[in-house]
Amino acid sequence: MKSSKISTRRNRLLLIPYSFLLLFLFIVIPACKSGNKSSITLSCREDNDLFKVLEQNKIHCVRYNTPAEAVENAEPGSGVMILADDYPVKTTPADLSLFEKALNKKLRLFVEYPSFLPGMATGEPRRATLERIVVSTDRIKDLTLMQILALHDCNYIPVSAENPLLAISKVAGFDHAVYGLDNKAGTGAVLFEIPEYGLLVSTTKLSHFVTARYAPKEAMQALWVFILQNIGGGTVNLPVPDWTPEVRPTYTREEKLPVNAARLAVQRGVDWHTGAGMLLNEQGWEEYKQLWKLNDSNMLTTVPSVNNAAPRPKALSGDGSFGVLEGIASEVHLDGSQPTRWWLRSDSNGESSLAFALRGEMDGDSLSSLVAGNLLDWLYFRSGLFQKDSTKANYGLLFWAPGNAQGLYHDNDIKAILGCIGTSAILKTDRWDEALVKNILGNFRTTGVNGFRGHRLENPDLLSKGWRSYWSGNTTLFQPHYEAWVWSSYLWLYDKTGWKPLLERTRKSITMMMKAYPEGWRWTNGIQQERGRMLLPLAWLIRVDDRPEYRDWLKRIADDIEKCQDQSGAIREELGASDRGDYRPPLSNEAYGTNEAPLIHQNGDSVADLLYTCNFTFLGLHEAYAATGDEQYKRMADKLAGFLIRIQIRSENHSELDGGWFRAFDYRQWEYWGSNADAGWGAWSVETGWTQAWIPSVLAMREMNKNLWDITKNSKAGTHFDKIRRQMIPDKDLISF
Repeated sequence: MKSSKISTRRNRLLLIPYSFLLLFLFIVIPACKSGNKSSITLSCREDNDLFKVLEQNKIHCVRYNTPAEAVENAEPGSGVMILADDYPVKTTPADLSLFEKALNKKLRLFVEYPSFLPGMATGEPRRATLERIVVSTDRIKDLTLMQILALHDCNYIPVSAENPLLAISKVAGFDHAVYGLDNKAGTGAVLFEIPEYGLLVSTTKLSHFVTARYAPKEAMQALWVFILQNIGGGTVNLPVPDWTPEVRPTYTREEKLPVNAARLAVQRGVDWHTGAGMLLNEQGWEEYKQLWKLNDSNMLTTVPSVNNAAPRPKALSGDGSFGVLEGIASEVHLDGSQPTRWWLRSDSNGESSLAFALRGEMDGDSLSSLVAGNLLDWLYFRSGLFQKDSTKANYGLLFWAPGNAQGLYHDNDIKAILGCIGTSAILKTDRWDEALVKNILGNFRTTGVNGFRGHRLENPDLLSKGWRSYWSGNTTLFQPHYEAWVWSSYLWLYDKTGWKPLLERTRKSITMMMKAYPEGWRWTNGIQQERGRMLLPLAWLIRVDDRPEYRDWLKRIADDIEKCQDQSGAIREELGASDRGDYRPPLSNEAYGTNEAPLIHQNGDSVADLLYTCNFTFLGLHEAYAATGDEQYKRMADKLAGFLIRIQIRSENHSELDGGWFRAFDYRQWEYWGSNADAGWGAWSVETGWTQAWIPSVLAMREMNKNLWDITKNSKAGTHFDKIRRQMIPDKDLISF
């Protein structure tokens, strides 16, 4: 018994060290782990983007409502972030006593948009216009010197600081400031250090990065890692903060597409018009007239002084009876929203009718079919944009939009024409046939003997000179952006009528165009879009006059495009010779944002353009395969279709964007990004007709195994041709034929 008691006591004594060990494991080690988290104290509201992201990523932080509370309660030697709650209306309250108290506690301090800085003069807040944020150091890991960041709707406090980490300036370039920082352009410090106070200062609100959609995402992640490590005392195991962008591509690059992905893309692409408020009702039409100061007496006068970017219509979405607006401007607001482009463009209305008609055909959706017909009724019968006066030299032509009747673009008319021929066939109606023939011949009779028409006609010049001066003119313009697609309508009408002048002038112009390729071509925003525009007329020339030479031309163009097609399916933008370009990349920082411009600064920039290139190339490849059966064109179209489906916009919070396609997409970063130098149609713009009509239209035709030529082959438009042709182009004017 005695031996047993001694043994029990010994065992109890042996358990004491183990108890201390357990106490160490349960108390001391967790405390060490907690210390490794380097808890950060924040002064901000609960809805601050950074606070929410830190919590989502389980990065330990404590929040207080005011800067004073945050500094008072922070542990000595820790990090404190004072964020801009009332940005941009009010600066963040701060004074010398706050910074001295933080200094006495050896706090590492980050402050945004401050009202006061110790020892530094600060100016009144400014709103950036064309300025961009530039990385002005090589100290931030994964960011490079002169890299450009987009802080949308940026407001900043002008401060002069030596060796800033980020600067703000008007700079040219795709993703890097190619000409450096220009002090004359208003360079200012955006992120910099005041070492004597242990202070990191942002003169703007960096913590608004999710809501205002700062970009690129990877760059913003690298920036926050740098800031958080700085504030956290150099914590090495800090996770990279991650978040779901509020506006993002529908699918990743690697994600397997659902079997119904194309059909869903069509539905969402067409439904976008309603979600974005693009279809006007009568009240919306009244809003339009008020914006442009229009009435019955000046409906077609030009009003150039009005900025057409404005809030979305107050009225509910219409049914097409009052037209469809142009789209979404590239400007991104603080809340992540974007303004509406308030133009009722003739081309956009015609193009959009086809997208609605095809969606109606694909799904049996009667509302879409109704909208398709209403859009064409508005365009040709009710808008006043279609010139019906046969005594006028501009008879049969479409004006650009209510409020703008100066320029007559055949490149715009053809988009309405193609929409009309397709919609007419799908809805099985001939009610626009006469207007259609007049529209085509109005363009053809102002086309010269070589089959070229030029950049555009000026309406006053046409009215004073008469159409015959253009009909007999010797114009040439080796620039498919303006010339190529209208040739398609001449070939289409020739197929329906057999009237040889339509074929002969068109064949001559295409031959001259292809003999000039590539050195003799001019380019508009890039050479790639010029190639893409040539596919459709070449495909339809083969339809009416199939020759080996024409097939060779088509293949040559497609080969050159395919050289720039990425594995993702994206078609990379490319510039031509600099002396042959109309809208070249900015030649200086000062030139940035002052004209139309490409999305890239130099060849090799990884951007696809969905306003000028991919959209029109998509239709061209689709029609080329239908005309020839060549598998190359199908392969290219298949890849492009997959790319376009993947990058369609997904957004739960922005109905004006969900289902759309932005102009620019960087397929390397897999993000909406590009040079925003274009003064009218920037990287984040959404164009109703050019982009938002043709992508869903081609996807729908692919779903139904149809093509535009065959859809329209039974058109009866030719039954009206002889009478209209003799009225518009009398026999006496056909001597050259």
